[in-house]
Amino acid sequence: MTAGNIPSTDDLEKELLGFLEGHTGTPWESETDLFRAGGLSSLFAMQLVVHLEKSYAIAIRGADLRLDNFRTVRQMAQLVGRLRQSDTEALDG
Repeated sequence: MTAGNIPSTDDLEKELLGFLEGHTGTPWESETDLFRAGGLSSLFAMQLVVHLEKSYAIAIRGADLRLDNFRTVRQMAQLVGRLRQSDTEALDG
């Protein structure tokens, strides 16, 4: 974890890769298009949103629910990082 208990993008990617592999039985790469590769159904995508919200104390709403934010593990990790950063800035400011 980095300062302020915000995990680094690398830490987020590792956790998300482990979560995906545990639920799909398939090892994934951070840049794999999960939808194109058949790794995510719409139902599993919703489970993933719930996992991200609960694991990282974030709320994914509105424009953040765009498919592009969930296409790859790297994009999901960046989304979590952005949301955590904006939450931290809101509390500080």
